[in-house]
Amino acid sequence: MAEIAKEIDRDKLLDIYTRTMKVNRTDEKFRELLMQGKVAVMYYCVRGQELVSAAAMAALEQDDYVVCTYRGQGEQTAKGIPIEKWWGECLGKVTGTCKGKGGTMHITDPDTGIMVTTGVVGSGLPIANGLAMASQNNGDGRVTLVSFGDGAANIGGFHEAMNMAQLYKLPVVFLCQNNRYGEHTAYADHTDTRQISDRAAGYGMRGVTVDGNDVRQVYPAMKEAVDRARAGEGPTLVEAMCYRMMGHFFGSDFSYMPDEHLAEMQAEDPLPKLREVMLEHQFSEEELDKIVADINAEIDAAAQAALDAELPSTDEIYKDVLEETA
Repeated sequence: MAEIAKEIDRDKLLDIYTRTMKVNRTDEKFRELLMQGKVAVMYYCVRGQELVSAAAMAALEQDDYVVCTYRGQGEQTAKGIPIEKWWGECLGKVTGTCKGKGGTMHITDPDTGIMVTTGVVGSGLPIANGLAMASQNNGDGRVTLVSFGDGAANIGGFHEAMNMAQLYKLPVVFLCQNNRYGEHTAYADHTDTRQISDRAAGYGMRGVTVDGNDVRQVYPAMKEAVDRARAGEGPTLVEAMCYRMMGHFFGSDFSYMPDEHLAEMQAEDPLPKLREVMLEHQFSEEELDKIVADINAEIDAAAQAALDAELPSTDEIYKDVLEETA
């Protein structure tokens, strides 16, 4: 794991804090609506992983590509999908990014670079290579970032994608959000490698492991990886060590977590750590609280608009399937 934390300029810290809290407050609102019975959809909580997603998206340019998983709310929200469209899609409404057809596990919004959200573990890595190869061939300067969990690092697609990306020096960044559990299976029970980033050496690729709970580690690592990819220096495997502080999906059992893991997880919560860094950089409590209050108001309005929006008509199921000609 990286040992040297780097300082980040004040404007970028503010950007990362705002993105982080937007991810966090969206997660809180979603769980609130689920517990109130106002919505009934599949949702994969991101509590504990907010900073990783926010810092990664802050390292990208607006037109860069992102491929994420069913636990992709962090990337989707932090990359900037219009919040009304995001909520509309999650609730299956016509106002959604895909007119309600994708739902929480298949959100797509090319306008903000969210190209694919996949519900199949590890399947995003080869797709990311395709996007990166298109950018390389077109010379458009875009970087593709693909996010996945530690469990996905054990499927064939991971190894094939890593090998291909390094061979062709594709402008892609592989972000492994290692939350130490593949669904209900502890890391040590499904992987004997000391850390996922060690595997990069087998392909001649650069690999780095950072503390995903420390903004001074995760953002500089992501920025360096993105800059390398954009400069034609090839891919990087970044492993961000973090914690999933809720069950695998909303409402799932959490009893398999040992007490010592839970205690460690609480102690390493990235949100208090990030707030401490903000205060060290002379942001006031009032400034930070106002940012959160404004985000809460925006989220409340967007969620209510989605609740009030119409469902797609039955005819919609036949649209966007085949190319429509005049």
